[in-house]
Amino acid sequence: MSNQFKKSYKFALKSAWVITLCSLLVTIPIFVFLPEVKWYAYLGYTVWMFGCSFFIIQYRVEQFIYKRVKSIYDDVALIDSTALRSSPITTDMETLTKEVQKFAKYKRTEIESLKVREEYRREFLGNISHELKTPLFTVQSYLSTLIDGAMDDENVRMKYLDRAEKGVERLIYIVKDLDMIAKLETGTLHLNYSIFNIVDAIKTAFELLEFRAEKKQISLIFDMKYDAPIWVYADEDRVLQLITNLIENSIKYGKNKGTTEISIENFVNNKVIVRITDNGEGIKTEFIPRLFERFFRIDKSGSRSVGGSGLGLSIVKHIVEAHNEHIYVESRFGFGSEFSFTLEKSKQ
Repeated sequence: MSNQFKKSYKFALKSAWVITLCSLLVTIPIFVFLPEVKWYAYLGYTVWMFGCSFFIIQYRVEQFIYKRVKSIYDDVALIDSTALRSSPITTDMETLTKEVQKFAKYKRTEIESLKVREEYRREFLGNISHELKTPLFTVQSYLSTLIDGAMDDENVRMKYLDRAEKGVERLIYIVKDLDMIAKLETGTLHLNYSIFNIVDAIKTAFELLEFRAEKKQISLIFDMKYDAPIWVYADEDRVLQLITNLIENSIKYGKNKGTTEISIENFVNNKVIVRITDNGEGIKTEFIPRLFERFFRIDKSGSRSVGGSGLGLSIVKHIVEAHNEHIYVESRFGFGSEFSFTLEKSKQ
């Protein structure tokens, strides 16, 4: 393995001077009592002593530091040996200490990141297992009951087949959402950009969710009357999906006789920002950073009673990021939430 050193001569120079001076102090009596020894011999001895001391110390320090540090790297496995081969090793102990501390900090951060990701992976697998297990067991139980003899009763047969079908529909819903997220993450889902009126897209989302909002007596409203169209440049179908998901989410967790209000405002750099605001139960501060994780539920006990695949907000985040835009969340527990996202504005 080739050694590559970043030269630092401070330690060797100082040490060589100290050794030379000490040697001169010892040899001064010799030159005093031996007058036949000329001054240039004394000078030559000084230069020789200094040079030998400097080169020996410099070489030995380099070898000592390299071997000891390499041993530490290998034994502790703090730094990959490949990094050591490609990086110069300094004989400046202060610089070396800083470099080792920097590598150690980086490795600790990397380990913590891996631990967080592993915890997320375990939680994700547990969540998806639960989401798929519930409808699968439902379908299996109804079909088993029919096979065991309930098939002969026409009323029971139709009721159980209908429930089994709903379980299959839920499975398909979850799988489709997972497939969409996977495509958005890998970039294989192609976005069909076009110029469209965002006001019309919101009105379409209102119409799709009107019946669901009426069941909880939640009013779907604009903050003002938008007579003129507001043109944006994006994938209309995906934007409609993310608006629908956000409004649907506000209805699920909104309070009875509440409101979901939509506003559209000009934003910086030729952007518009769409805000979806409700006066529902709100979100606790500690949950906000995890809102867009797949299957993350705020209320673990009763959250599944509101339905859905648990992937709505995750899909919203991926659609927004696929457009190279941003999504924001503001919430105050007990007073409601506001989700907002940006889109590129266009002139029709």
